Amino acid sequence: MSAPTVSGPPPTPAGERRKVTERQRILPSPVTGQELVLIGVIAVLWIVLWLSTPAFLTANSLQPLLGAVAPIAVIGIGMTIVIITGGIDISVSGIIMVCAVVVAKTLVDYETSIWVVLLMSIGIGALLGLINGLLIAYGRVHAIIITFGTTNIFQWLGLQIFGGNTVSGIPDTLATFGNGAAGRTWGVPHAFAITVVLAAIAWWYLRHTAGGRHYFAIGGDPVAARLAGVRVRPRIASAYVLTGLLAGLGACFLVAQSSTLAQNVGTGKELAVIAAVVIGGTSIMGGRGSVLGTLLGALLVQTVSSGVTQLGWPSQLSDLFVGIAIIVAVGADLIRERARRRAR
Repeated sequence: MSAPTVSGPPPTPAGERRKVTERQRILPSPVTGQELVLIGVIAVLWIVLWLSTPAFLTANSLQPLLGAVAPIAVIGIGMTIVIITGGIDISVSGIIMVCAVVVAKTLVDYETSIWVVLLMSIGIGALLGLINGLLIAYGRVHAIIITFGTTNIFQWLGLQIFGGNTVSGIPDTLATFGNGAAGRTWGVPHAFAITVVLAAIAWWYLRHTAGGRHYFAIGGDPVAARLAGVRVRPRIASAYVLTGLLAGLGACFLVAQSSTLAQNVGTGKELAVIAAVVIGGTSIMGGRGSVLGTLLGALLVQTVSSGVTQLGWPSQLSDLFVGIAIIVAVGADLIRERARRRAR
């Protein structure tokens, strides 16, 4: 009597299983657990704020909130890629200052179109980012040391351009990125819509192209990535160029929000961007990250800041809540990393 046959798919060879496991480790699923948690937390916060201050969920409240999210989130796209490679860029505040004051003074002194100042700003940002990238990639000095030095240089340069005076009388050339009616379509701020589109492009590039996956490989193990044929140094440099370019775009968003520009423009923005990236689930140790998570992290940070203001609480509480969120996010990341190592 013959043994019964059991139908089913043929067993997966051990080598194939290892390939699938490695791909899953390097390339996360389209929506991670942390992103779902962030969506839930933001939804709960919005409901609580709506119950506490019914005006929160009105257009007059949400439109400025989304407009404030845009510069942080758009710079966060580049910062996400930088941190995925195992680096960090704390010079974005200096880049914002230089780009913003150049744009503001150009608009005040010359009749210039929006496209000229836009290209000028992202060009300057890309150049300053290139300085960071070359020093980090080819100088073999840790990113936090280089960018700590360059942020002071960039801020000094920005202050020289300011000349000790606030820039006032900025025309509305950039109104399409501002908070007024010209800066919205169907109630959605153009700056936020552009940020979402850029985030979607970056998400697709990181997940579905070999070049995008190279950034994850570099952050996971740069030596192994180099042995696999990845041009590690140019890739690292390109991440900082992209971050500088997006900081230039974010500077235009900030200039568009007011007719005056103070010398503290950009101050603290690097901390807000890094907070959005880390809260969004990007590992500070490199190798893993999510642009969608960064967008949600920026939305959460700004929701907390707006909520504290609308509730009439001390503004320092927003820093406290964001700090707690960062610690929780980093702690969760460390726990997940230890679990992965045990599973190997």
